[in-house]
Amino acid sequence: MTKQKEELEHRLKLRNIKLSDYDDIREIMVSIYKEPGGAWTRQELKNQLKVFPEGQICIEDNGKVVAAALSLIVDYTKFGDNHTYDQITGYGKFDTHDADGDTLYGTDVFVDKEYRGMRLGRRLYDARKELCENLNLRSIIAGGRIPGYSKYYDQMTPRKYIDLVKSKEIFDPVLSFQLANEFHVRKVITKYLPEDTDSRAYATLLEWINIYYEKDEKLIGNKKSIVRLGLVQWKMRRFNDVDDLMQQVEFFVDTVSGYKSDFCLLPEFFNAPLLAAFNDMDASEAIRNLADYTDEIVTRMRDLALSYNVNIIAGSMPEYDGKKLRNVSYLCRRDGTVDKQYKLHITPDEQSYWGLQGGNGIKVFDTDAGKIGILICYDVEFPELGRILAEQEMDILFVPYWTDTKNAFLRVNTCAKARAVENECYVAITGSVGNLPRVENMDIQYSQAAIYSPSDFSFPHDATVAQASENAETTIVADVDLDLLTKQRKAGSVRNLDQRRLDLYSIHWKKKK
Repeated sequence: MTKQKEELEHRLKLRNIKLSDYDDIREIMVSIYKEPGGAWTRQELKNQLKVFPEGQICIEDNGKVVAAALSLIVDYTKFGDNHTYDQITGYGKFDTHDADGDTLYGTDVFVDKEYRGMRLGRRLYDARKELCENLNLRSIIAGGRIPGYSKYYDQMTPRKYIDLVKSKEIFDPVLSFQLANEFHVRKVITKYLPEDTDSRAYATLLEWINIYYEKDEKLIGNKKSIVRLGLVQWKMRRFNDVDDLMQQVEFFVDTVSGYKSDFCLLPEFFNAPLLAAFNDMDASEAIRNLADYTDEIVTRMRDLALSYNVNIIAGSMPEYDGKKLRNVSYLCRRDGTVDKQYKLHITPDEQSYWGLQGGNGIKVFDTDAGKIGILICYDVEFPELGRILAEQEMDILFVPYWTDTKNAFLRVNTCAKARAVENECYVAITGSVGNLPRVENMDIQYSQAAIYSPSDFSFPHDATVAQASENAETTIVADVDLDLLTKQRKAGSVRNLDQRRLDLYSIHWKKKK
């Protein structure tokens, strides 16, 4: 290898700064910061390395430092938004560093002029973000210069200048880079660096929020990030009574619980086989008699949730109060509490055969494994409902369904996929298979249970976490990562929730729950 070729080769290494790097660091700072104060002294860098060595990061190339980022941890409430650079750094002494603070404060980022265009600043910003996350700090805050403002200060205010940089009408060598790295401007501050004439002594107060920050870490009982879902693709078969039905339910609850599932999802009208006892009645009378079993089944589902330590979404069952017949899904939590969600939209057949009526409320349910929503079958075909739940920070949407034909299934299935993408959540769906001869309006079944995700790099390439075989009695057990949803909503390729044009449209719930 020739000497010339060796000189052209780069050997970049990201690492923490050592005091022996001072001469390289000083050389870069002096060449860049001629007006705003020059370089740190050796003693100042020594102090910073002493109080917070993990926060001082550099990139070396063939042993020479070519870029660096310096930072401190502070209790931000002690300073507030109207601080100066000297105040936050203790006038260079760094005695403001507080290991118990909540904010990573960026004091400097600089890159050797010969290495501009190699995106080394981006690497340093990414390293800072990783450090912030690993230390469980609330955010990164920094005061940002706006050197391009010197060309416009007699034409516009700093606020107007920043707005134009945000909209890319103006390029600022510092602010444009920071905005591209997911920082947002909290406010404009004055006299941050009085000697910074290019910025006219103005600065932007910038913040990057750590979306994984947990205010109070607990040794046990923290919010789960990996949640295991168990879906039951249920076969319709004759059952003699509720005991017979619940024996089969317990088999599946036991199965998914054996894999330490956090949730067990059953299909819509999974208890329909009990309609066979009312074959001599018309359909509307039969379904009302089926509703007589609901309370007993819910009580036994609650007991199963407790004894098998799994949250059960008990498909759906009819509920009749003597005036209204409704279709309801019960959430039986493993802590012994019970909640329910009514089906809101009733299909034409359900209305004409049975006289079903829709419920009037919808909500997100808190569980020990995330925030969940439940939409029963036809409801998932109405995108407004999924969006309302997403606005309440839903993580997982469960959809118990009953469909008789493939085209009916495809309506539910396709809409479920759409809800996962547009609301940046997981969607779990399951139905029934098999047939029920001589049970009117419930005679044939079609199902292919599945779990869907958003469509981006962090998720499966086809946005399908798991999928069952068509029309076979089976279970799906699969894990979903709730942290990936947080990442998607803040840093995804597209951000459907964050980028809605709320200045143009919104969804409002009209009826009181």
